[in-house]
Amino acid sequence: MPTGASRDAIRADGLVRATLSIGDEALRAHYVATVARAWPIDGLARALDILCQRAEQAEASAREVLVAVVDALNAEGTLELVHRMQELAVVESLLALERLIRTPGRGPKQGDASGAARNADDAKAAGIRNARGRPLTLGERKSLARRPDRETMRRLLADPHPDVIRRCLRNPRMTEDDLIPLAARRPGRGEVLAEIARSPWVHRPRVRLALVLNPATPLEIAVRITGLLLRPELHMVAGSPGVADAVRAICLEHLARRPPAEPPGGRSDGVH
Repeated sequence: MPTGASRDAIRADGLVRATLSIGDEALRAHYVATVARAWPIDGLARALDILCQRAEQAEASAREVLVAVVDALNAEGTLELVHRMQELAVVESLLALERLIRTPGRGPKQGDASGAARNADDAKAAGIRNARGRPLTLGERKSLARRPDRETMRRLLADPHPDVIRRCLRNPRMTEDDLIPLAARRPGRGEVLAEIARSPWVHRPRVRLALVLNPATPLEIAVRITGLLLRPELHMVAGSPGVADAVRAICLEHLARRPPAEPPGGRSDGVH
């Protein structure tokens, strides 16, 4: 009869196999979210801890599944689940899981505008006008974001409202080069950066790195994304003076647990 540890490993193996059998990234995240709701919370936490340990050791399949796990945990409505797993991670010393879902203490909010600044931003967004010169309402801007031309897309990406940005992110005309300046913008808006992190664009390495380097990205989201970074990216973030101390610290923790980099001419598995 399997022991508790072997049951957890079987669960982790099953999660990896089932997730990798799904080709679409969004469906993978949906599957992981379904599993997270269905499994007992203690079994889920221990299986994810095993998965995180394997990913930290550069196991390719575990790293691939970890992307879907991060997508699922970054989705809206997961706060209670994450808090419950955080408690279990502390009680049961699930250290690899704890590194993934850590919620650092927050300092002053960065990227959240005051009332006056928000009004100024809204006035800027309202600079998008109709043919008669009337500033567009939020509803009109959201509708326009579905199929704008290139110039309108550029202007809509300056919109302060996350609903407008969410629709822009789904627009087939959007490109990575359009998005990088928004993900890197200083000062940034946490709610806008969270929308980027919840979109398929976060699977692009440049977008992912821009989010982690942006001090306005919500800390709990930035910390989860660091678990997906490659060794050179972790070094870059850890050495950047602009990132939050908590993000820099978690990058150093990940670096300490990564296997040594391959020597020149050695085999590279693409994760260092």
